[in-house]
Amino acid sequence: MNATTDHDHFSVVVAGGGTAGHIEPALAVAEVLRDVYGANVVALGTERGLETTIVPARGFELALIDPVPIPRKQPWKLAGVPFKLGRSVRQARKAMKLTGARAVFGTGGYVSAPAYLAAKSLGLPFFVLETNALAGMANKLGVKLGGTGFNAVPNSGMAGDVVGVPVRPGVGVDPDGAKRERGLRMWGLDPDRPTILVTGGSQGAVSINTALAGAVERLTAAGYQILHAYGRKNDAPAKHDHYTAVPYIDDMEAAYAVADVVVCRSGAMTVAENSAAGLPAIYIPLPHGNGEQGLNSAHLVSTGAALRIDDAALNGDVLVDRLLPLQDPEARATMRAALKDSGAGSVAADLAGRIAAAAGKDPQ
Repeated sequence: MNATTDHDHFSVVVAGGGTAGHIEPALAVAEVLRDVYGANVVALGTERGLETTIVPARGFELALIDPVPIPRKQPWKLAGVPFKLGRSVRQARKAMKLTGARAVFGTGGYVSAPAYLAAKSLGLPFFVLETNALAGMANKLGVKLGGTGFNAVPNSGMAGDVVGVPVRPGVGVDPDGAKRERGLRMWGLDPDRPTILVTGGSQGAVSINTALAGAVERLTAAGYQILHAYGRKNDAPAKHDHYTAVPYIDDMEAAYAVADVVVCRSGAMTVAENSAAGLPAIYIPLPHGNGEQGLNSAHLVSTGAALRIDDAALNGDVLVDRLLPLQDPEARATMRAALKDSGAGSVAADLAGRIAAAAGKDPQ
């Protein structure tokens, strides 16, 4: 990266690391900034996060800074936080200067607080997107520092307009069937069987894997086929006919194109992408934290666009009971109709436009 102040040079730094739920919304906006506004986008990340693989795979440069986790369960380590934070802020400032950044966009996670502090110190406009139902510490700090806040849902505890969750362009769009054909071929799926996509997120979910193991034979015997991302850190499941198990799905667009229904956690990004893809879903909220995941999908469950199973109630019998009725195409069509009002649409383009405007850049 070379420092530049050329008026035509438009660079943006995005900061959202650690989990796919932070990274994907940042990259969805980054793609619009790059493709529509000609921006050079550099992502901040840490070497411990998923961004080390996701960001380069999407064609963006990654600048690494040191993570600054808050040791809530080890308060005696709090004394070291200011030193670590100061070092990370200096690293973020250096990246912003080198790329000639004219704006900063953050979505939370370990890298966002240093990014907001660095942007504030450099006098750059910066934007804060909270994708979860309950706002995190870093994003609350960003808004208090003067960043422009945006929320995925109302009442997150952070000031800002409610805009939804940005999803990357093209999610759920397959006009010529090429994505579906790619997925059928890649995973050896039968085009005549309805497909259940099962995923526990980027790390997998043991409780979902266990419940599915107790349901596979009944679901496949009833006519389903299953594509299951079980998580790289988990053991590979036993093999069954009409059941394809993979550690991780890199080509989610192909997975959405082949799926008829999805069983998954209800992280904000997952809910947004499922909705954009028009997929009926059974959400199994992560049973930790303050119930954020349940809140992420609550509006869809309440309108009949999705179903919910609590993690504590999850087992093979419950999974079969919920999935068998969705073999009926009319049942799935009713859920898809309810999804049309979910608002996944043009969030990425709207946010990119706001960021570009603040930096004085028009579309190409």
